[in-house]
Amino acid sequence: MKLLILDRDGVINQDSDDYIKSLEEWLPLPGAIDAMAALSKAGWTIAVATNQSGLARGYFNQATLDAMHAELQRLVQAQGGRVDAIHFCPHGPEDDCTCRKPLPGMIEAIGRQFNADLTGVWLVGDSLRDLEAGLAVGCQPVLVKTGKGLRSLAKPLPEGTLVFDDLAAVAQQLLTGKPD
Repeated sequence: MKLLILDRDGVINQDSDDYIKSLEEWLPLPGAIDAMAALSKAGWTIAVATNQSGLARGYFNQATLDAMHAELQRLVQAQGGRVDAIHFCPHGPEDDCTCRKPLPGMIEAIGRQFNADLTGVWLVGDSLRDLEAGLAVGCQPVLVKTGKGLRSLAKPLPEGTLVFDDLAAVAQQLLTGKPD
């Protein structure tokens, strides 16, 4: 199985330090939807793992989050692809959970869902906590420069981290073996 795990905010859609609180604020990044659809059509299993502490903080409700994820699914399907799984952590940073990145709970759940060995699976994120969650279970860390990626790039990254401009560049590499 060709499995790809993606963070959401800053990788697939625009991010905000003030949180993405509504469907109107959920705006796909240029090329991201096309990249996901192309990968899906090429046989990749696409899973999303996203911290959504805005739920715990009361910034939005479950119905709003569901609407954002339904829109993501709709847009990818309109391009002929699909998102195979969306896992989210609804907890705040002070909650005692194992799913909030940088902990690997969501990534492990994706591995169980697809009965997949996560060793070497590309985990694409825009923050160090994304990369750390993947590393904890043997994933290949991949940083994109979108979202908080440039800020993250200014910090020491885990050894072996691959860096791409955006999700479209990641897809280009996975689909052709060549950077764009």
